[in-house]
Parts: sequence; structure tokens; C-alpha cells
Amino acid sequence: MWPRVLFYLGSVALVVKVAAQSAVDVPRPEEKQKAQQAAAKQQEKRAQHTSVIEFRSEQAFDEKTLRSKLKEEITTIDDYGLSPARADDLAFFLEVFYRKHGYAKVNVHYTIESQNRLRLDITEGPLMTLGKVTFDGNAKEPADKLFEYAVGPTRERYSKLQKNLPFVAADMEEGANLVHRLYVAEGFLNAVVDPPRYVFHDQSNLVDAIIPIHEGQQYFFGSVSFTGRTVYDAETLRGQMLDLLRQPYTDARIADIPRRLQAFFKSRGYYDVKVEATGAPDEAVNGRVPVQIAIAAGPVYHFDGARVTGLNRLHPSYVIKRFNKLSGKTYSPDVLDERFRTLMRTGLFNLLQIKPVPVDGNLLRLDISAEEAKSKEFGFSVGYGTYEGGIIGVQFRDRDLFGYGRPLTTSVEVSQRGYKGEILYEDPFFFDTDFAFKARLAAFTFDFDGYSKFELGGRLELTRKITKYDEAGLIIAVRHVKITDATIRPILLGDQSYLVNTLGFTNTLDMRESPYVAPRGFLINNTLDLASSAFGSDIEFIRSTIRLGYYLPFGPKPLTPGVVEDKPGTPFQRWFQQSSIAFGARAGIIHSLTVSGPEEATAIPIDERFFNGGATTVRSFAERDLGPHDRKGNPIGGEFLTVFNIEYTFPIFGELQGALFTDAGNLLPTSEEPGLDDMRYAVGGGLRYKLPIGPVRLDYGVNPDPHEDEDFGAFHFSFGFAF
Repeated sequence: MWPRVLFYLGSVALVVKVAAQSAVDVPRPEEKQKAQQAAAKQQEKRAQHTSVIEFRSEQAFDEKTLRSKLKEEITTIDDYGLSPARADDLAFFLEVFYRKHGYAKVNVHYTIESQNRLRLDITEGPLMTLGKVTFDGNAKEPADKLFEYAVGPTRERYSKLQKNLPFVAADMEEGANLVHRLYVAEGFLNAVVDPPRYVFHDQSNLVDAIIPIHEGQQYFFGSVSFTGRTVYDAETLRGQMLDLLRQPYTDARIADIPRRLQAFFKSRGYYDVKVEATGAPDEAVNGRVPVQIAIAAGPVYHFDGARVTGLNRLHPSYVIKRFNKLSGKTYSPDVLDERFRTLMRTGLFNLLQIKPVPVDGNLLRLDISAEEAKSKEFGFSVGYGTYEGGIIGVQFRDRDLFGYGRPLTTSVEVSQRGYKGEILYEDPFFFDTDFAFKARLAAFTFDFDGYSKFELGGRLELTRKITKYDEAGLIIAVRHVKITDATIRPILLGDQSYLVNTLGFTNTLDMRESPYVAPRGFLINNTLDLASSAFGSDIEFIRSTIRLGYYLPFGPKPLTPGVVEDKPGTPFQRWFQQSSIAFGARAGIIHSLTVSGPEEATAIPIDERFFNGGATTVRSFAERDLGPHDRKGNPIGGEFLTVFNIEYTFPIFGELQGALFTDAGNLLPTSEEPGLDDMRYAVGGGLRYKLPIGPVRLDYGVNPDPHEDEDFGAFHFSFGFAF
């Protein structure tokens, strides 16, 4: 309803789950990670308190840090006893730790004082700083580009803004290997990068590094020829790998050619296609390598039936029916992947494997093995929202009601402004079709500024994917709304107790990638609601909203492993690639079907009107505070709304991000004269902390032109993306 932060102990931090009797209880990756963290914590505790080890002469690091870094070795001695071999290992790893932080001349001497006492005498030496890095022999690759690869292993451990890096010999050797990998990725197949040489400047504690390079010939793709049963012409096949052929020749790109062509053929039903690509650098002319591609397309396959194993509580027909419509159709891995993702999104499965098995007549039977997830879950949540204040909630969910894969969720939520109870029933495959059905029953109270309300109602939704990105839906809602208390004058409230029944249509074109974590792409959503006495509604209106969004991360799209080598770039490039910009626009209009003229502004009850201002609209205003007010300063809403947003986000440290934004919008009292009059604005900044389910946001928006009765700006603490 309103932006807020909910720390879901049920789905984020701590969850109490009631398992279905037939659920398979296997360790999950998060459980394994939790066990490892617990073991490390126990090692840390023991390492800090054991008296077996004594450190002497440490200055750069305190004893607590050293014990923490050597906790595994210390607990090993504590468990199995002290021996010269274990003491030597401990001294060695202590030196490694110091060298990793720039103390290249460190020396650690150990003394076994008794059977259970070890003394480590540390001679740290000076902190050595990396000086000039020289590349000897680079003719075709610029030194500044090579430098970022060479210092990359050290740079990863320090701030991007730190100019002086410690000298770590192991890092420089790894950096030289990265330089070599860069050359190979750029087509220098015979390039040789020698180990770095170092020049120590004892007076300044600087170490210069010299990395000798022998580049050799750079190779590119030359002629490409096809043999075998290719089915398609050479130009069509080349088109599937043009981006590879335009890049320097590498073994990795040669290995990617069969994957590209196999994917092309399999998407057209050639399940058993075989492709082999061979390059001949020894036959290159002027660095152009000829490539020969052998193709055996095989026959076109069609889907047959499906069978499933591994289910206990869930009826097998639930899974089989999802694939029945594929029977007789041409095999397509994309279609199969789409069905797989649809099933996994239900949350019913921990594991789902689909294996096509060839059978007689060029048919593919789908052998499906499944591992059911726990179907019942009880969750408790706590949170805070700028407008709602403190929030607590409880939820019980059964994802597999009666074994038919239909979720039922009940929840209760209490905030400082009200309470809400809800029952939600879902059928993701309504009557075994591609339609999704939801039935929602809710009752809640809420204290707004100027009035309080009680609402009881239900909502039915029937939606269907038209294409992969486009979804349309039909919504029927029945609600009874009653204003229970108000300081706003009755004439401004409109009807205070009414039944509103609406028939609505919605359409969403969502072309975003990773919409809940790092959205990229375009979104458009529009709705149309009609309330009419023909549906038994006490009030009559037509309402429409539209939302547009465009999200543009500056970094490249995530790459398929092994396709194109990732390159770190300069610190600024890496910083810039983690930045993004987003554009948003929204508009809404509601119009009474029974009243027109001057009285139309209050013909729509206050709870059906639009409001503006807040964490997801114009952020220089408090929640709902932009637009018309009564004499006491209470917002009374309006019938026409616009919101425009631009937000730039950039990395700060780890998952912490900064943001700069500007917002604009208006709220007009009547729909009789829609437009962009009385636009209000916001400029500001904020912080974002990225979580797997979306960011936690803290924003402050400044009002650049406040009216006499308006604040200079507003703080907002909320969860999720602003728009």
C-alpha cells in the first residue's frame, strides 16, 4: 500500500517452516553456508582465547587481528597438539599474511617454549609500496590497460580511490598471468609474459615492477567453410556467430561456435545435431585463421508424452499437464525452458530436472524428476515505514493445498496506523489452462491524515501471458468502504459509507531483466476500472492509470560463461559500470459518471481519489501531502495525477549505493481539466542497500520552490525501487 521496509524474518533472516509430512528434507546451500559460518565463528572464539600462542613485536596489526587470520592453524594446534611441523606452518602463514599487506621483508621466527607453548617473534620490516609498473615489449596493447590487469589482484582488496597500493609479490605474479590471459583473449596466441622483475628502493620503500612481454602475431578469423548436412545456407549459419567472427581468434571462441550453432539447430527441432569447429592457426595467412565447421543436423524431433518421478504429496498430473500441450509439436529447448521456469516459480520444488529421451519415430519423451519443497510456511515480519510507522505481521502459507499445487495464504499485519487481515487463494493454471487466477478477501482499517476508514472486500483476478513479456488481465472487485472518523468536512469527504463494485482490465508489457534486483529494460502498465450501478455499485466512475519505466544500467549485460571474456577495465570504468539511471512516468484520471461541472470535484469519495507526494512519487513532499488540502492542512486528494522521475544510482561500498534524483508531478482536484498545471518538483539524494529481494532506501527530497505552507523537504525510509 505504502512504501515501507519490512525485515521479513520469514523469508530473509529467520524462518519458521512447518514441513509437509511427505517433504524431502535435504541440506540446502544456505544451510550448508550457515553451518560453515557457525564453524568459523567457533574457530574464531577459540583462537582468540587459547593460550598456546604468543605473538611478539607485532606493530602493524594487533594480536586480535592476527589470531583471527590464523584461526584455522591455531585451532589445529589446540586440537592435535603442538609440533615443529605445525609451528612451522603457523609461522609460514603469518608471513604470507604480512606479505599480502605489503610487508615484503617480514620474517617470523618461532620458538617452542614447552609442550603447549609457542612463541612467534615477528620482524615486520617496512611497508613496501608499489611504485612504477613498466611493461617491456608491449606494442599493440596500451600500458594503462595492462596496468589495470597487473594490479587487479591487489586493487580488489582496497578502495577504488586508493592511489598507493602495497607491494605484494604474489599479486604481481597473478597480475602478470592476467596480462597473459588478456593477450590470448585478444588473439595473441603465442604471447609470452615473463615473471615480473623487481627493483627495491630501500630509502623510499618503493618497489618498481618490470613485466617483460613478447606479443607475437595477433590472429583473426579468416575464411569459414561448412561441410556435412547443413540444412541452412552458409550466410544464415554465419549470422549466428558474426559477433564472434569479428573478434580476434581464440580457442575459447572456436569452442563457442558449436554451442551457438547447436542452439540454433535445436531451437528448430534438430535435437540430435552435432557440430564440430576446427581452426588452423598454422595455416593462417596474414594472421587470418581458416575455420572449418562440420555439421550433422540429424532428423527433426517432436515432443511425445511426459512422465514424472519423485513426487509424494503433489499429484503427478499437476506436472504432466503442464507439458501435455507440447505433444506432437516440434522440439524446442526454449519452450522447455519456459515451462521449467514457470514450474520453479511456483515454489513447489527444490529440484526439477527435465530430460528429453529419444523414443521411436523421432519423438522425445520428457522424463521429469522432481524434489518437492516444503509446502507449509509460517513467517513473522517486523519493519518500519515513514508513513505507517512500526509494522509487525504474521503469515501462514500452504503452497500445495490438498496436493493440487494451489497456494493459500493467510496474513495479519498491524502498523501504527491500522491493521489488515487477508486471505489469498491462487491457481496458477486455472482449469489446467494458461490463465492464472487469484481470489483475495481482505479487511482492514487505516488512519490517514484527516480521516480513518474501515474496508471489507474481495477481488478476483484472471490473467494470462499473451507473449513472454506481455500480460493481460480481468479484475472484478467488490468493496465496502466506511469512513469511521474524520476531521475533514463532510462536503470534502464525499460519500462516507458506500459499496463500490468495479470491473477492470489491466495490461503489462514488462521487458525488464532482473526486475527485483537490477532492472534493465522497458516497462509499460495500464489499467482501466469501471464502477457502475449495473454491477450493484453505489457510486459510478471510470478510472484509468498508466505507468512507464525505463531502466538502464551502464554496465554490460551479464554474459554467458565462456562466451566472451570479461575485462576489468580501469577503476573509473568499473565504478561507472555499476551505476545506472532510471526514468519513470505515471498518470491517472478518475471521472464521475453521475455528476459533472463544479460539483464533480467532490463527487468521487475521498478514498477513491488519487494522492501524490511520498517515497515513490514526488519526494520533496511527505506521503500524500502534494496537492489540494482543506483549511486544517489535511490532504483531500484529486482526480488527475502525474508523476515524473529520474534517478541515478552509483556504488559506494559493497552493497551500499548512493542516488541522485529529480521528481516532478501534480495533483488536480477535478478531471474536467486535466493537464500539467501546478507542477511541483523535487531534487535530492539518498542511500540504497541492496538485498536479494530489493533495496532498502533512505531519501531526502528538497522542494526547490516551496509555497508558504510547505516544508523545505522531506525524509523517506522505504523498501523497494522508487518507481
